[in-house]
Amino acid sequence: MKKKTNETLKNKYLLIGLSVFCVALIIISFVNSDVVAPVKQVSGYLVTPVQKGINSFGTWLSGLTDNFEDAETLREENESLKEQVATLTEENSLLTQDHEELERLRVLYDLDEQYSDYEKVGANIIAKESGNWFNLFTIDKGSNDGIEKDMNVIADGGLVGIVTEVGANWATVRSIIDDESNVSAMVSTTSDQCMISGDLTLIDEGSLELSRLTDADNAVHVGDKVVTSYVSENYLPGILIGYISELNNDSNNLTKSGYITPVVDFRHLQEVLVILELKEYVASDSASEMEAVSETESETETP
Repeated sequence: MKKKTNETLKNKYLLIGLSVFCVALIIISFVNSDVVAPVKQVSGYLVTPVQKGINSFGTWLSGLTDNFEDAETLREENESLKEQVATLTEENSLLTQDHEELERLRVLYDLDEQYSDYEKVGANIIAKESGNWFNLFTIDKGSNDGIEKDMNVIADGGLVGIVTEVGANWATVRSIIDDESNVSAMVSTTSDQCMISGDLTLIDEGSLELSRLTDADNAVHVGDKVVTSYVSENYLPGILIGYISELNNDSNNLTKSGYITPVVDFRHLQEVLVILELKEYVASDSASEMEAVSETESETETP
């Protein structure tokens, strides 16, 4: 208890002494400035570094606060930019889809003009068989739109296939690449008859089989255009199928066989045109060659 009292007295005396010293300095500064100058100089040496340190710390603290504010601003701007990028990406995707759809519709329009003699209706593909190819698929138009079985279907500048089944607002189409499809065709430059057969294995190589080509004059060449034949039972004449990519003589030396590259992209079909006209097929007894081809087709061609 006594020790605590002594410490309290010491603190009081120290405070009194410092107070007296400060008062003395004040009095001296008024009486004689020469005496105060050294004191000011000493205090300057002592106080100035402390002030500089305090100022530096204040500047650093202020900069740190500004950095936090800048970081928050940048974070908000970054979030805003991310939202803008997402919006622009979505808009760009929609524009790309619209552009692609426009290009497809332009192709269909050109095709419509190309076969302007036929009345047609456009349709969207709404379902397909499993696999990579559109060999069997369903469209969103049917009997309510005037579609009937055996009507021809076109897209991409050429023949797609034929309608095999019809509902009120839907129809099923078998394309020419299907294993069960056979089309009576001819070479456009010579009118020589041939048969085009579907093959899902062969289409993986981008080809369709050409067979029974009657080319007695050897006038048919690779690159020639192949179209539907006027003797076909179900297909309207003159519709482009593809181009000859390979041609070989058969063992009988009477006919030729080979491959064609179809003009239609059967992997990426989306829209088609259905020709609202059925083929009126009449067998000709006076033309033996046409009759023979017709008989062959009736046995092999699947509507």
